[in-house]
Amino acid sequence: MISGFATADGTQKFLQNSGINSLNFNKFENLFLSNVGIGTYLGDPDNKTDELVKNAVKQSILSGVNVIDTAINYRSQKAERSVGKAVSELINEKKITRDQIFISSKNGYLTNDGDIPEDLIQYVVRELGKPGIIREGDINSDYNHCMTPAYLSDQLDRSLKNLNLECIDLMYLHNGIESQIKDISKEEFLEKLKSVFKLYEQKRTEGKIKFYGMATWECFRVTKENPQYLSLEDIVEMAKEIGGDNHGFKFIQLPFNMSYDQALLAKNQTVENKSVSVLESAVTLGIGVFTSVPFMQGRLLSPGTMPEFNDLKPSLRALQFIRSSPGVLAPLVGQKTSEHVLENLEIMNILPITSDDFLSLVKKLTT
Repeated sequence: MISGFATADGTQKFLQNSGINSLNFNKFENLFLSNVGIGTYLGDPDNKTDELVKNAVKQSILSGVNVIDTAINYRSQKAERSVGKAVSELINEKKITRDQIFISSKNGYLTNDGDIPEDLIQYVVRELGKPGIIREGDINSDYNHCMTPAYLSDQLDRSLKNLNLECIDLMYLHNGIESQIKDISKEEFLEKLKSVFKLYEQKRTEGKIKFYGMATWECFRVTKENPQYLSLEDIVEMAKEIGGDNHGFKFIQLPFNMSYDQALLAKNQTVENKSVSVLESAVTLGIGVFTSVPFMQGRLLSPGTMPEFNDLKPSLRALQFIRSSPGVLAPLVGQKTSEHVLENLEIMNILPITSDDFLSLVKKLTT
C-alpha cells in the first residue's frame, strides 16, 4: 500500500516539474491542483479497458494533470484498480511521488466486482448481506444505493485496497439525496448525512482520508422547491457542528458545461442572506468545486452545438469555459485513448480566460 497524500510541497513540486504556467493550477487548501482533471467513469469492465485507462491516467499525469477522479462503482471497481496501477507504476518508475497527486473517489452506489463472474445481487448478498454489513432496509428502493456508516466504511476499505493507497485525498458521498429522497423525507436524509459526516471525520482521524465531500447531480443546481434541493450553507454548518472549524467537508462535485449552466447562472443558493449561484456560494463558504460531464459524453462536441469563441476546437472550448468560471477548480474529463489525452490536454498550454474577459463572454453568450 502506498503511503502519504497530496501536500503543499508535493503539489508545488509537481507544478514546477510540469513546466506548465502556474495560472493553469489553482491553489486550494494549500494544494496546487491542475485546472483540468482526469475522470474514469465510462468503459466496459474488461482487461482491455483497464489497460487503456491505466495508460491514459499515466499520460495525463505526465502531461501536467495531478487531479484524478474515480469511484468504486465505475466499471465495477476496475476503474479504481486501473488508477491504482497507474499511480503505482509512476511511483515505481520514479516519475512522481505520492504527495504530488490528488486522488478522489466516491462511495454510496452498490457495485459488483468486475473481476468476479457473478451479478450484482449475488455479489451483494455474498459480500455484504451475509457478513451483516448491509441489513434489511439499508438499501434504497431502486436497489442501487446505501449510505449507512457500516456500508460506507466497508466501501472505503475496498477503495483503499483497489487504489493501493493508505490514504485517499478526497472521499465523496455519491449522489446521496438524489438516490435516497424517493424513500425518505428531507429531514431523514439530513440525519443520515450527519451520520455519514461523523464517519468521514472518524476516517480522517484514522488517516484513511484527508477530505470529504458530496458528488452530486441535481441537489445544488435545482430550485428550492425541488425535493432534491440542498443548501450548501446548511451543509457546511452541519460539517462545522460535527467536525469543528477544521472539518474535512471541503469539496463538492456537480455537472457543469455550456448546456448545464445552472451552477453559474441560477441564483438558487442563499449565503449570508444573499441569493447567489452555487459557484458563488462555494467561493464564499470555502468549498472547492470539481465539475463533471464537460462534453456531455461527446454530445457538446458536434459542430454548431456550442457557441464559438477564441477560435478553439470544441473540446478545448468546452474545457476553457468551465475551468475559467469563477469557483471551479477543474473540470474532470474522461479520456482513454492517447489521441484524446493529447487533444484534450492541449488546454494545459493555453491560459484560462481572465475574470473580466470571462464576464464579458458570459454577457455576450446570454444576451
